[in-house]
Amino acid sequence: MMKDLINTPFSARHARNGMVCSTDHLASSTGVALLRKGGSAADAAVGASAVLAVTSQHMCGVGGDLWALVHVPGEPRPFALNASGRSGSGADLNTIGADGLSSMPFHKDPRSVPVPGCVDGWLALHEKFGRLSLEEVLADAVSLASDGFPISAECALATEALKGVDYAGDYLRKGTPEIGQVIKRPGLGQVLKDLAGGNRETFYLGTFGQELIDFGRGEYRPEDLSQSQADWVNPLSVDAFGHRIWGLPPNSQGYLCLAAAWIAEQVGVPSDTDHPDFWHLLAEASLQAAYDRQEVLHEHADGSLLLDSSRLAPRAAAIRMDGTASLPTATDYGDTIYLNAVDEHRMGVSLIQSNASGWGALVFLPETGISLHNRGIGFSVDPTSGAAYGPRRRPPHTLAPTLVEDSASQLVALVGTMGGDSQPQIVLQLLARLLVARQNPAQALAAKRWRLSGVQSNGFNTWADPSEVVLDVEGVDTRLVEELEARGHKVRSLTPNHSGFGHAHIIQVNGDVLTGAAEPRVSTSAAVAH
Repeated sequence: MMKDLINTPFSARHARNGMVCSTDHLASSTGVALLRKGGSAADAAVGASAVLAVTSQHMCGVGGDLWALVHVPGEPRPFALNASGRSGSGADLNTIGADGLSSMPFHKDPRSVPVPGCVDGWLALHEKFGRLSLEEVLADAVSLASDGFPISAECALATEALKGVDYAGDYLRKGTPEIGQVIKRPGLGQVLKDLAGGNRETFYLGTFGQELIDFGRGEYRPEDLSQSQADWVNPLSVDAFGHRIWGLPPNSQGYLCLAAAWIAEQVGVPSDTDHPDFWHLLAEASLQAAYDRQEVLHEHADGSLLLDSSRLAPRAAAIRMDGTASLPTATDYGDTIYLNAVDEHRMGVSLIQSNASGWGALVFLPETGISLHNRGIGFSVDPTSGAAYGPRRRPPHTLAPTLVEDSASQLVALVGTMGGDSQPQIVLQLLARLLVARQNPAQALAAKRWRLSGVQSNGFNTWADPSEVVLDVEGVDTRLVEELEARGHKVRSLTPNHSGFGHAHIIQVNGDVLTGAAEPRVSTSAAVAH
């Protein structure tokens, strides 16, 4: 065990009083500073999320959506927040066919831009669980937007996609920015300052709201923005790997990780993470859980039925040790941030916030400089689908953070990642490493990963044709690839640190001590201890 710890390329962090993990040390530091002021894990999560909305606009922002799970000691189950936005009242499926489109438009089109739910999500978390004032919680984000922040390597590289995009001057004022160049976002800074001193109407019915309506050209009406996009919903859970694993209900794909974990429990995943069966059985469990996602996932789907043992048992029974199972025939550039926070009272927040694809819809609003997400790409253009595009609807969502408790409802771990369709698969691997192989968070995060992918993947079309799904593996391991191919997997080796393998973070509770780690594949990520 000591040798394994020494060979881990980065170390887990340990703390007693609190911890925050995110893809940006500025955000993690903000979260811990709020904990030190007496703030709750929710304050820390909102503060860190707001900083990421400033510094990591290539992955998230106030123009996107947010989901969260909150563990509160003494409560029988976590609180679940769905802050994913709804399409506007003017949404009309007939316009898709009239424009000759066979799928939802990807960029620069209001039909793929539901009303952003991120800010409503912040406000809901803060109202229910916050201890500090909203002004204190958002102060660092306001300062970084107004006074400037050094741009990360990842964000600087991502600005290549902004050439020719209107109103992206915050990033391109001096041409493509150098790593570490100070970027100022005064429009966003004013929006956040107004929000900190006001209420939701300051944002949704203020300058941002009017800019969104103008962009929509009839897609949105004022009443669409008057309604909160945040709802407290019932979480889902399964018992697997000796723990209770919690996730989010539809319209989130959170049920997929839970279903795959239950299936993997039935087939007996080995604790030896180097054994090909560890990879084979987890991949097969994910495939069995998700092959019909296109047909069953929509905002009105019953998550408990999707996890019913009578539905999942035949899928577990179909898995073979010596080959891939045949499927009934009926799917990288997704950009998202995941963060987690635990406070001294052991409230834990597992939060995810997203643009959908990189820079979202590639639309920046002229005065505020806010960019808009494109979560509407999750809608179906089939009028008979439960996920069909239409007015005031929520699209199927890839965002799927998790939370783990023991049999006494004590917090065990917070786990999540970015990664589009592959999020549940990455989380499943991390859970198996934590709970079955007993690796620590740093070891679990440093290990090589796999994902299921479409042959021509954009991060969101994995399940368009389940019979053509490819098993992408990180790096080249000739022996492992040969073993997996011998079992029938279509294996494709991708370079290490490919964003399709996620940006994940873990905080684990070990008695009085928190053990955590942030994603090693991101240069700025940090687990900061209190």
